[in-house]
Amino acid sequence: MENRPNFKNVHNRFLLNGNHYRFDDLFEIAYSFIKEGEAHEKAIGDFLMDWIRPNDIISLNTSGSTGTPKLIHYRKQAMVNSALATGNHFGVRIGDKALHCLNADFIAGKMMLVRAMILGLEIDLVAPQGNVLAACEKTYDFAAMVPLQVEYAFEDLDKVKTLLIGGAPTSVQLKEKLKQKSTQCYETYGMTETVTHIASRKINGNSPLFSPLPGVKLTTDERGCMVIDVPYLTEEKVVTNDLVELEKDQHFLLKGRIDHIINSGGIKVIPEKVEAKMAPLINQPFFIGAITDKTLGQKVILMLEGEKPAELLSQLSTIEGLSKYELPKEIFSVPLFKRTPNGKVMRQQTITSLNL
Repeated sequence: MENRPNFKNVHNRFLLNGNHYRFDDLFEIAYSFIKEGEAHEKAIGDFLMDWIRPNDIISLNTSGSTGTPKLIHYRKQAMVNSALATGNHFGVRIGDKALHCLNADFIAGKMMLVRAMILGLEIDLVAPQGNVLAACEKTYDFAAMVPLQVEYAFEDLDKVKTLLIGGAPTSVQLKEKLKQKSTQCYETYGMTETVTHIASRKINGNSPLFSPLPGVKLTTDERGCMVIDVPYLTEEKVVTNDLVELEKDQHFLLKGRIDHIINSGGIKVIPEKVEAKMAPLINQPFFIGAITDKTLGQKVILMLEGEKPAELLSQLSTIEGLSKYELPKEIFSVPLFKRTPNGKVMRQQTITSLNL
């Protein structure tokens, strides 16, 4: 990692909302955001204040969408290294125009700022709610969004040349819609523990495989779950609960999460695989889950957001390749799924809200 910039090396081409800031200028804009800014600007101000402090550690709580929230400690140099890897992987260039439309309370929103400062981007800030592109009059070279934001901004996506999509799974329906767009859309893979993404897959492309970023080493454990080794990001390997098929060239197919697996009558059902088969038939947010059953142990169910279409269960039985074990035994619907602040569906919490 020789000759790499450190967190104080703010690029001389860095612009924030059209204004040039050096490292020594960041206190002024951070203080202004904290005292006078809107909610999303206050979060950015808080992060910039952390960034300019002399210590090399930044702390952040995980979302808790798949377990108990925990405090993660980041080295600022790891965040710099991540920004450089992203720039190399996606061909981001000095002076590119970037849009910041993410919540800076989370790692993805923080990393957009780090990329801009380290890579020398001209970044504009917008509130992370609603259609984040509606009021934008320029075309951006680079942006990142969560899937829900992509849905809201779909008609305006041509204002972005390269778009990273992460923070929550991208539905099959959205992926199909994105293929008609000129925007180069990438589904990213990563987590709080890996300082945002460590791999990506081009949604407008033909391969279902994810490609790792430079320097990422991947293996699987005895469960078939991904183990991530990125020395320039973290000293310890990150053991995940993500089931993958790992190719010799380190590309991988993401199959689902081991903690989502349903054991129904001794048959293991991977919800994500079932959801992919059902997606062409269901035109609303949904997921496959399970509830306790006296006979089967766990019974496969379908959860819908919004109204339940008539005759849906019988229609599902006609899907080619859907086994009788994967076919939902019941369908439930709720007005809205439980979600984390960055849009990730909280599956178990949503099922629990049924009060069955």
